[in-house]
Amino acid sequence: MTSRKLIVLLVVALLVAAFFLFDLDSYLTLDYLKSQRDAIISWKASQPVLASLVFFLVYIAVTALSLPGAAIMTLAVGAVFGLLWGFLLVSFASTIGATLAFLIARFLLRDPVQNRYGDRLKAINDGMRKDGAFYLFTLRLVPLFPFFVINLLMGLTPIRTWTYYWVSQLGMLAGTVVYVNAGTQLATLESASGILSPGLIGSFVLLGIFPLLAKKLVSLLKQRQALKGWERPTVFDRNLVVIGGGSAGLVSSYIAAAVKSQVSLIEKHKMGGDCLNTGCVPSKALIRCSRILNQSRRAKEWGFDAIDVKYDFHNIMERVQKVVREVEPHDSVERYTGLGVDVIEGEARITSPYSVEVNGIELRTPNIIVATGARPFVPPITGVEYVDYLTSDNLWQLRELPKRLLVLGGGPIGCELSQAFARFGSQVTIVEMMPRLMIREDEDVAEMVTERFREEGITLLVGHKAVEFTQQDGENSLICEHDDEQVKVPFDQVLVAVGRKPNSSGFGLEELNVSLNPNGTIETDEYLQSSIPTIYACGDVAGPYQFTHTAGHQAWYAAVNSLFGAFRRFKVDYTVIPFATFTDPEVARVGLNEQEATQQGIEYEVTKFDLSELDRAIAEGEAHGMVKILTPPGKDRVLGATIVGENAGELIGEYTAAMKHGFGLNKILGTIHIYPTLFEANKYAAGVWKRAHAPEKLLSWVERFHQWRRG
Repeated sequence: MTSRKLIVLLVVALLVAAFFLFDLDSYLTLDYLKSQRDAIISWKASQPVLASLVFFLVYIAVTALSLPGAAIMTLAVGAVFGLLWGFLLVSFASTIGATLAFLIARFLLRDPVQNRYGDRLKAINDGMRKDGAFYLFTLRLVPLFPFFVINLLMGLTPIRTWTYYWVSQLGMLAGTVVYVNAGTQLATLESASGILSPGLIGSFVLLGIFPLLAKKLVSLLKQRQALKGWERPTVFDRNLVVIGGGSAGLVSSYIAAAVKSQVSLIEKHKMGGDCLNTGCVPSKALIRCSRILNQSRRAKEWGFDAIDVKYDFHNIMERVQKVVREVEPHDSVERYTGLGVDVIEGEARITSPYSVEVNGIELRTPNIIVATGARPFVPPITGVEYVDYLTSDNLWQLRELPKRLLVLGGGPIGCELSQAFARFGSQVTIVEMMPRLMIREDEDVAEMVTERFREEGITLLVGHKAVEFTQQDGENSLICEHDDEQVKVPFDQVLVAVGRKPNSSGFGLEELNVSLNPNGTIETDEYLQSSIPTIYACGDVAGPYQFTHTAGHQAWYAAVNSLFGAFRRFKVDYTVIPFATFTDPEVARVGLNEQEATQQGIEYEVTKFDLSELDRAIAEGEAHGMVKILTPPGKDRVLGATIVGENAGELIGEYTAAMKHGFGLNKILGTIHIYPTLFEANKYAAGVWKRAHAPEKLLSWVERFHQWRRG
């Protein structure tokens, strides 16, 4: 720290210390000012200029040093100087003081903070450079934090000093008027009956409703700015247009039709989206077939000499498509037309905040929901364009089993499909850049799946970075880097399963300058509203989760907020999101796991129950896996649960309900569970927690009581 900074820090510290050491804060209380009201008013009457100057300078000092008492001083200024002159004094004094506090924080702290945390603060810095004035205006008009906190934190950002000053001056005007006016009413209070005076009551009503009015004003200003240059039609064809017929689009359009609005759903390809056609439904159908085949090979475990299962991979894939066709009517055009949705098959383009074009026809609507989903992400690996690679989109066209299948990616999709193909007889190799599979799960959880994969003959190349696809003598290979060495992996076909990319371009969002997140998802607020207030987004294109059930969950909020947001809006709730990876063993989770709790600095206890002790699991021949629960130390509230084992995706539901509705392990333990079922695992896990938290002191007294009863 330079000598100048040290001097400034020392001066500020001495002034703050003196304020409390000499008990100066006692002068900035309502009781003191009330007791001295007559004397202060008399002094002000005899020396108005000096009184104004003293109040002005003291107010600046209190604000600049971030001392308590600014609110009381505002009321006092109103009481002493009246509304007009008091408003002028407070308006300029508060802004000057705030700017001084801003400059002190900037001088002392900005450089060290930015030097140390610059990478983490990049997004904030970029946002402040772009929209810093509006953010500050919002905070001044609707203070989410105390003003002194805003002064100090803003000093750490790149916002210009002049911008900070004039925005603060403007943003605090309305609040200053309300507080000074309240002070003028307090000045007229002569007796207890004066509390009921219309003026005083009105002033405090203003204090109460001002934040709500200001918040609404900020929202209106933001919407007006976003829609600037676009003319709102006087008549609309539809109440809502939904783009995308996957889970999010289907649910949002269904809800809109259910509340009797005119809604159009536009789908350019297949109703049902990825989940029905290329994701959840076909993959689970394939996994089911592979599991039956695997169980036949384990026949001796159940007492059979052998079970000889003959199969044709072509027929397996045809059965997968049959399952898709059987589910299709649930998501069909006919069904949704019958529910009151105007379904349009065609490619949509958003032409304005109020219009969508499809098949040469323009639909005018006050609200648009974008539910365009996502597609497989193909990384830019050298030579990938020359490889006839598979993704979760085109995999289902296979009718011949690949002899050697290379799978890029050790996440949920890669793991599920790798195991399925390995069980059908493919020589499967997984290449994963991270040090282990399923990197978002705890290490002990991932290890259980990893061990099973190795037992089933899957080759795991973790910590391997894909560098280049090559072709030599008609053989495809992938060159990887591992520990600074090159590894060559030959293959017949490659499945790319490294994640999904949101479909957020090519249909008009760019022309409207709709804001996107760095990963390409549409940037939305807590109401799923985009930067263009008439456009909402839900599902994979909005994130942050890429699950079918989350897309449907978001769709309710998007539909209700778009249709009824003028009256009431609902913040989307992500507090309890369950999900599962359908490997064998299955992995299901809700809430925190250990690595997330550690990263977030949350204290926790771990309770584990081994499924090898569960009667039904033993009878089923599936006595492997565990239930792992995180709770706060000494409490039974569920912070998160992970289940590894048979039907984990079903069993996790009880912990999801516990987290959503606030009941803990004691309630689960006290609930009757059918015997023998896998469902009992949840009760036994709760029992493990209970035994670990048994009231030992009380039990020792109970033991003595029993001894006494025995004589």
